[in-house]
Amino acid sequence: MAKATSYVSKTADEHGIIDWTEEENSTWQKLYARQVACIKNKACDEFTLGLEKLNLPEDRIPQLDEVSKVLLKETGWQCHQVPALIGFGEFFRLLSERKFPVATFIRTTEEFDYLQEPDIFHEIFGHCPLLTNPSFANFTQLYGEIGLNASKEDRVFLARLYWFTIEFGLLNTENGLRIYGGGILSSPGETLYAMHDESVIRKELDNAEQLVDVYRTPYRIDIMQPIYFMLNSIKELDKIGKLDLLALVEQAKKLGLHEPMFPPKEQVKQTAKAS
Repeated sequence: MAKATSYVSKTADEHGIIDWTEEENSTWQKLYARQVACIKNKACDEFTLGLEKLNLPEDRIPQLDEVSKVLLKETGWQCHQVPALIGFGEFFRLLSERKFPVATFIRTTEEFDYLQEPDIFHEIFGHCPLLTNPSFANFTQLYGEIGLNASKEDRVFLARLYWFTIEFGLLNTENGLRIYGGGILSSPGETLYAMHDESVIRKELDNAEQLVDVYRTPYRIDIMQPIYFMLNSIKELDKIGKLDLLALVEQAKKLGLHEPMFPPKEQVKQTAKAS
């Protein structure tokens, strides 16, 4: 999971305070204002409520302790400072301990609109509001516990579960389509695409058979997602958590992966250069 990165996380001082620059705080302010406007009537109610509880500063990057104070009160979670990228083992361990890994850097102006790596805006704005919700918080911890004890091969399948729920999950609610995945909620382009693009495939996710389908679905991190999976409510994460997730991984292994719904990365690069 850990790989090369051009970003370096900032280190907190002895009081747990990170010294952010004026430019970095300005980047947060612009990202926050843009995304709050973008997700209006698109984010799920649980996210909106969580965002209100966190009461994040709009004009500066929040200190991790500020966010942790609210999370600890609501669900026993806290933010945990990590380097820009960490390995699977450390990732699962932190989640199992109700510690959400937050890389303490923010994207540069050059990558303002799109960043493959999870920066502090993605982690705090995209994920932490829903960590105030018991169902989401409990499922995330359970996911960490299962991944911590899984084999290297099984972790690859489990990564797809995280991707299609916690990162890119949708809800099919009584009030229409809503977003709960942090990878969508922190991206204006993906927000509009996931909600409105007519080419997107949106599949239901509410039973074991459909979870096996998730495990068998390849994804790429550097493109708009061609497929999303929908719960009917955040509470359905409780039901998914009660399934034997590793046994379902074994079923997915036997059936094999679905054909990818996207071209190889090299082909996309060549096409982009030709256009």
